[in-house]
Amino acid sequence: MKKILVLIIATISSISFAQCTSQTKKTENMNTKKETKTDLKQIIVDVRTIEEWENDGHADCTVNYPLDSFNSKIEELKAYDKVIIVCRSGNRAGIAKKQLMDAGYTKEIENLGAWQNVSCNK
Repeated sequence: MKKILVLIIATISSISFAQCTSQTKKTENMNTKKETKTDLKQIIVDVRTIEEWENDGHADCTVNYPLDSFNSKIEELKAYDKVIIVCRSGNRAGIAKKQLMDAGYTKEIENLGAWQNVSCNK
């Protein structure tokens, strides 16, 4: 009888430990996913001319890489997980997106269209 009781207690302890370990792994996986989302490195690039950037306005959270010199910034942009591109209407942003893809950038690229579509979240 004593052996059966010890066996039952050992089995219950083993099941509890397995459930606890399983729950810990689920929590660790959830935390990893959260960190991945918040650690996403992105940049918003305005490809209009310097004059347009300075005189027509721009979103404070963007950088200005004019389309005529955009190719010189591509290696720098490859460090980002996501590149969002804007201009006046979306046409030049589309050209910049193609240049980025042609240069081998394989991560996410978004043509947001006009620079006024940018929402700076801080």
